[in-house]
Amino acid sequence: MARIASVSRKTSETAIEVTVNLDGTGVADVSTGIGFFDHMLTALSRHSLIDLTISVKGDTWVDDHHSVEDAGIALGQALRKALGDKRGIRRFGDALVPLDEALIMAAVDISGRGELYWDVPIAAQKVGSFDTELGREFFGGLAREAGITLHLREVSGENAHHILEATFKSFARALRTAVESDPRVDGIPSTKGAL
Repeated sequence: MARIASVSRKTSETAIEVTVNLDGTGVADVSTGIGFFDHMLTALSRHSLIDLTISVKGDTWVDDHHSVEDAGIALGQALRKALGDKRGIRRFGDALVPLDEALIMAAVDISGRGELYWDVPIAAQKVGSFDTELGREFFGGLAREAGITLHLREVSGENAHHILEATFKSFARALRTAVESDPRVDGIPSTKGAL
């Protein structure tokens, strides 16, 4: 059974189309109008092996906040939809990913209880024109809407670009493991019988 889902989200601030294939090969078709964010979403797709198509048209003349946060919300909704009842998944995933001096830990639980626990201090306020605080906004929206518990923690780091990129890659690797089918799991991976 294909684990593919599409979501459309339209507000007065953004218009977003997202399609995910959880059993893909990491092919990305990303267009958000925000160069650094496109780079991050492409890395997320590549390292999670989730095929991702995302188009964002947002009010970037205001700033990038609405586009980035709403993209996280829409992507989270698509992930939840593609996961269905979560039968046979590994459920948990974790990764420790370096990018030069930056080292980021990610841990994922597809628990049904969406929450972000963020400990990724970034001294610089910008990477190019991208506000570094938007990393937290993106992952917060994604975690809530996907129904996943997500811990992201900076072990070390100085360069803001490296820190954010390692954060996206670490999340991608943890998510890849968590959504994988586990042939040893029969049904829902929870003693409660539901996630």
